[in-house]
This record gives sequence, structure tokens and C-alpha cells, in this order.
Amino acid sequence: MASVSREPDQAESIFRGIGVSPGVCQGPAVVVGPRVLKIPEYRIESHDVAPEVQRFKQALVATREELQKIKQELSQRVEASEAGIFESHMLVLEDQAIIDEVVHLVEKEQINVALALDRTAQKYISALEAVKDDYLRERASDLRDIAFRVHSHLLSDRSDNPLDDLQEPSIIIGHDLSPSMTALFDRETVLGFATDVGSPTSHTTILARSLQLPAVVGLHDASHRLKSGQPLLLDGYGGAVILHPSKQTLYEYGNLQRHHRDFADELTSLRELPGQTLDSETIRLMANIDHPKEVGDVDRFGAEGVGLFRTEYLFLNCTEFPDEERQYQTYRQVAADLERRPLIIRTLDLGTDKMPAALTQFEESNPALGVRAIRFCLQHQDMFKCQLRAILRASVHGQIYLLYPLISSIQELRDANQLLETCRQELQRENLPFDGKIKVGVMIETPAAAMIADALAREVDFFSIGTNDLIQYGAAVDRTNERVAHLYEPTHPGILRLIRHTIQAGRQADIPVGLCGEMAGYPTLVPLLIGLGIRHLSTSAPLIPTVKHLVRKLKLTQAQELAEQALAAQSGGKVMEACREFTARIAPELDIGH
Repeated sequence: MASVSREPDQAESIFRGIGVSPGVCQGPAVVVGPRVLKIPEYRIESHDVAPEVQRFKQALVATREELQKIKQELSQRVEASEAGIFESHMLVLEDQAIIDEVVHLVEKEQINVALALDRTAQKYISALEAVKDDYLRERASDLRDIAFRVHSHLLSDRSDNPLDDLQEPSIIIGHDLSPSMTALFDRETVLGFATDVGSPTSHTTILARSLQLPAVVGLHDASHRLKSGQPLLLDGYGGAVILHPSKQTLYEYGNLQRHHRDFADELTSLRELPGQTLDSETIRLMANIDHPKEVGDVDRFGAEGVGLFRTEYLFLNCTEFPDEERQYQTYRQVAADLERRPLIIRTLDLGTDKMPAALTQFEESNPALGVRAIRFCLQHQDMFKCQLRAILRASVHGQIYLLYPLISSIQELRDANQLLETCRQELQRENLPFDGKIKVGVMIETPAAAMIADALAREVDFFSIGTNDLIQYGAAVDRTNERVAHLYEPTHPGILRLIRHTIQAGRQADIPVGLCGEMAGYPTLVPLLIGLGIRHLSTSAPLIPTVKHLVRKLKLTQAQELAEQALAAQSGGKVMEACREFTARIAPELDIGH
């Protein structure tokens, strides 16, 4: 921890809040005031309406480009899923209801667009802040952040970030911090942060955990009572900010940090050990990767291979599709780096929240239920064949598996396999080598696929359950929709039964069934998944040591009992509560309180 001088006559004071990102740090406070823009109020002439609306549209475009840049910068530091937070921000920018309301105010009341935006945003912010659900209330902060950025473009007020000039490592204190400000924190100068408001579900705190920044929220009025330069100690475990920490406090927290470092070292020591339960059941732990540069994490965190290689990065932000040679070289290099360890390559999964610049004209009224993933590939067969040929050619350089996303029918699987067979025949004629026995699997991501898993299992070599989409489609919930996101429940009994049905179908056909969705990385849910019958888990590489630690703490018989209780439960909340109690009992050192 950075040291801070303390006068002997200054008494220690403690501000209590909620710890939302673990860690302890010590340093001087930097109090950040609220960002304020003076919104002008004036009427406009009828001939100024169209130019005013055009200014608004230009500001929306500029804000989107700004958020895209922040997302790209953030994606170099955290998981793609966390950087994807800004996708939901960009969806707000495209919310036609909000846009139409602003334009309507400009046209009907003939007021300046900045005032129209302010009135509209404040109406929605007030509505969100009034609801009881914590998750929805936190979305008000996101909307406030977006409105501020659009206003700053409208008013040509591009004020410097107050943290740009930080000269020494500090602890940031504010009433609230926007996700976009948090995303740009420099770990060299920002040790941690604390805010008066906020919750564990806010995008700001999600980013804090991804960036490994200790954070505390819910301090009420700390930003008004603290001053820049004051010495602080921030406890992201217990949810406290301590002003003028005493020597005894510093000593106690030094011991706490040593304890957590020792536990981190213990996790590191598991790297070479197998994922094996106390009663000797082996659980294979694999890594999900989005880019070849992440292959090094497989060794660093003790994964047994790559359970999901997402190939979309090759296609996004490009004006034309990557050719076969570029794809082949990429897949070949990843396979070579893994040194014969498994590499499961998922074919292109475009749609919903991601579409390449080469297809920016492609629009759908309901993209989540439209042309995406395997449907997109089967409608663009030349592009799909290009990828299949590249994967086949790379298969001779490692232990490569091929995985189709979002299969929902036998016919889709057969159509994809027919194209794969065509590619095989072409490569044979061209005397290009490939693994003729490459294993082919499907992702189970829709209720339809889960319910026909027995039929699918007869025509594939393995299953990989993608829980993110399975939950979305199974519960009919778009988790980026703020009004229903709280209904997105991984532990919904219906979802658990779909998972169990898929596992049973795989066993009957004697094919392996893995799980590569976000559920695989939730420590509280790992025992449940193992109890349901999952023996292959693939998750973000940094989560693997924690998952492995938990696997090695449990007995398969205990996990199976937990699964039976969960399948008999009537609500996802009850299942989650049982999972938390179980995990806290067998591995209390994981500190799963939030």
C-alpha cells in the first residue's frame, strides 16, 4: 500500500458502505465533484428546427464513436463481456422512443435541442430512480452518463477529465462515478474508489471488479465530508473507508492483505494440479478466449486447453471478410501455441450485438430472433465455407474441434455438415492436408435444441451448452433491456431442467457435454453444475484458479444432492440461496458475499 503521512492528533474516522470490489489500498483522497453542464434555455424560430434536429443527430453519432473508442480501449484490459457494457450504452443512444421525444419537443415547442434532451433524459432518469429494483435504479446512472456525453457534444464543452492530471497514486472519492469515467482509470494513479451512491449491480462496480480496483459504494455523504489530500485506507472487502487510519488499523489491514496474498498464492499453486473432487471425480477446466493474444492465459491460470475460441474478432471492424489464408494462419498459430491441447473453435457467431462493418446495412426489427450465428453462416455460404476450409487446414497442427453455434434443428446441423463435407472434398482434390476425423459439436443455446438433444447427439461428437443464450431464450429475457433484466436467472428451475435434459441425452449417446457460458465461472454455481452432470467447464481464464479450488473442496455426492434440491425448487431465488450457502460452507475463504 502507498504510505500517507498522518498527524498524531488526528483521530481515525470510519465511513461505512458496501464493498463491491475486493482489495485494500491506502493513499491520499482525490474528491471528484459532480460533472455539471449549464443547459441553455431558449426558443428557436421555425426555420431553425431542422438544423437543430440535425445537430442532435450529429451529437448522437459523435457520442457513439466516443463510446466505441472507450470500449475498444477497455477491451485491451478486461474481458470482452465487461467491455460489452458499452454496447448497452450505445443501445440507449439508438432508443427511438427517446430520440423521437427529443425531436418532438424541438418541433412542437420550438425549444433548443439541449433543453429538449435535458427534459427527456430527466423524465426517464426520475422514472428509473423511483423503482424498487436496485438493478433498474442503477440504470439511471448509465442514462445520466450518456445524456452528459451527448450534451457535451451539443454544447461543444469537452472539459478535461479531472483525473487526467493525477500526479501520485490516489483514492478517488465521488458522489457517483460514471461507467465511462471508470473505464478510463489508469491503474498507475488510481488505487481504488468510493462513492456516496451505487450498488453491486451497477456497471461502474462491474468494471471495478474487472479492472481489479478495490471499491466501496453507498457511503451516503462521504464526498461532502472528505477533502482532497486527506489520508485514507479503503477496504473493498468489508465496505469501509477509513480517514486518518491509526497504526493499529494499518497493522490489522496489513495482516488482512497478507492473508489474501497467501490465498492468491495458494490458488496459483493449483496451476499444475487437476480439477478433481475429494471423491476423485475429474472435472476438465478449459479457457474461453476471444483473441490469440489470450492463449498465454491457458498456462498462466492452469487451464487444460481452450474450450471456446470465439472467432468474431476476425470479422468485426473490417470492411470485408477475412480470407481463408488469414483465418488459417490464425487458427494454426493458436493450435501450435497450445501444443496439442484441445482447441474448440466456434464458427462465426454474428448477430444481435455484433455485426461487421462489411454488413452495416444489414438490419432486422428483432435481431435476437433473426439471422444470426449458424443462420447467418448458412445464408452466406461462401463466407462460411472459407472459415470451414481454414479450420480444416489448421486441424493438422493440433487437437482442433469444430463447434457450430445456435443450432436449433436437425436440418441446420445437416446443412452445416454438408458444407463441411464439400470443403473436405475440395481440400482433397487440392491435395491440402486436414484431419479427416476432426470432431464436430453443436452449442445447445435454445430450448428447441435442448429438447431434441437426443436426436442431435446421434449426429455430433460433443455438446457445449451456451448458458448465456439458453437463459435468454429459455426465460424470454433480454438482459440488456433494463425493464426485464432482473428476470434473467441462471438458476431458474426451467433452465436447470433444460441443462439436465441435455446432459442426459449426451450420456445416453456416450458423447461429452461441456458448458461454456458465464455460469461456468460463477463459484456459487459450479457445485450445482457438477451435480447436474457437467464434467467439462470452460470459462474466462482468470476465473479458473478459483473454480479449481472449489472443485477440489467438494464431493461429487454433495454436489448431486444440491442439484436434486435445485431441480425440485420452485424459484430461482431459492436455488441461488442454496448454492451460496453450500459454497460458503465448503469454501468460506472464497468470500462470496456479493
